[in-house]
Amino acid sequence: MSLRINDTVPDFTAETTEGTIRFHEWIGDEWAILFSHPKDFTPVCTTEFGAVAQLADEWKARNTKVIGISVDGVDDHKKWKQDIETVAGAPAGFPIIADEDLKVSKLYDMLPADAYLPDGRTPAHSATVRSVFIISPDKKLQLTMTYPMSVGRNFAEVLRALDALQATFGVPIATPANWVHGQDVIAALSLDDAAAEAKFGALDKKLPYLRFVKAPA
Repeated sequence: MSLRINDTVPDFTAETTEGTIRFHEWIGDEWAILFSHPKDFTPVCTTEFGAVAQLADEWKARNTKVIGISVDGVDDHKKWKQDIETVAGAPAGFPIIADEDLKVSKLYDMLPADAYLPDGRTPAHSATVRSVFIISPDKKLQLTMTYPMSVGRNFAEVLRALDALQATFGVPIATPANWVHGQDVIAALSLDDAAAEAKFGALDKKLPYLRFVKAPA
């Protein structure tokens, strides 16, 4: 299936390093980040999982659950976690989904429906399983990023994007380029000047259609 922004993400049941989960139930009423990897015991992915582990307090502060997925089994995931924790210097306290049958990878449009894992496979056989999905509490996809195997993900940017999504969720504002938490935001064009000023206070009008306001608390 094709998965687009604002679609309800597919639900699924899967085995993880923390037991069986039903994905929507696991998310509950929090935000969630699903980050995928093509194979355990690979160098770039190990540094990425380590970065996620180091940000545990940041995810918690944002009411966000993180969960990894790799197309290997639970036993390998548990062994790999030891390497991740060695590299990160922090516990990898998040679950990792076992996707040996590629069910979740296909559900989330990371692999074609006819994909399979051949004997002696390498990470290249599932290279497109290198995505980040940010999901809101209503179980809708808010953002997705997909990376090639050679480029490690910048989880500071994932965190920044999460801040922007949470700041604008259900509020008629948008964030400008390079926005970080605490900076001014843009009033949505769905509000005229009077309505925007009444809702957000004084407008800093750069252009008739570009109106900065203080970020709502």
